[in-house]
Amino acid sequence: MSDRPERPPFRSAGRPFAAKGGARPFPPKRKGGPGRPPAWEGENDVALLYGWHTVSEALANPARRFRKILATENAANRLQEEGFPLPVAPEIVRPSEIDKLLGSDAVHQGLLAEAEHLPSPPLKKVAKSDLVLVLDQITDPHNVGAIVRSAAAFAVGAIVTTARHSPVATGVLAKSASGGLEHVPFCLVTNLARALEELKASGMLVVGLDSEGPADLEDTAMRPPMALVLGAEGKGLRQLTRETCDVLARIDLPGAIKSLNVSNAAALSLGIARRALKRAG
Repeated sequence: MSDRPERPPFRSAGRPFAAKGGARPFPPKRKGGPGRPPAWEGENDVALLYGWHTVSEALANPARRFRKILATENAANRLQEEGFPLPVAPEIVRPSEIDKLLGSDAVHQGLLAEAEHLPSPPLKKVAKSDLVLVLDQITDPHNVGAIVRSAAAFAVGAIVTTARHSPVATGVLAKSASGGLEHVPFCLVTNLARALEELKASGMLVVGLDSEGPADLEDTAMRPPMALVLGAEGKGLRQLTRETCDVLARIDLPGAIKSLNVSNAAALSLGIARRALKRAG
């Protein structure tokens, strides 16, 4: 006899994620309350997760609260065969029904879930991490999602960003993160410069990535705990953010092209930082 908890049965869809002209696909909007970070004030209180890696990683995260799961028969069978916990019974649908909700370009692999947003951890807790990533008004969800994926790969403790001028952790961002949202929490703050000052006061070294930095990041002295700060593509770090950093550094590239997409720069700089922190003990 198996010790595995009994899973809820699969069932066919009634009116899931109502499409245009149907019932409302999201719950009513509401203001942030205890445990609800300010980024979701005025936003629909829901995260849409789609794609195998995104949904399966969320299912494996006990902190994630699900409202609905839509799955094709093949995807539902795969979830069951691989033993993923199913907190709600999946509604079995055809792939075309998910296409209608997400658009034909979305690669959903037969899975779409509606879940609660994960809570934003307090900055004091974030400051206990050995490596933190700070995003200064990076707004493109594809880029932020790719950054989250790299952050999860390099064991970043948290991503600190502003509640405003940053994309919500849902949809395209979640898909691009490929499950990384379940491993790297977003710490949402009102004032980034003030948050950096708090991190510095807790003992963190704050290193800003800047094309005009005085030295290559590989030649910059780094030690844990550390916060690596990245600015928006094109604009870079804002002036006050730049002034708040302990040190600025650049990435020197040997090839003909001297700049990287911000998500690629994040992956490269995190790799450099991780090696430096390992050497520093």
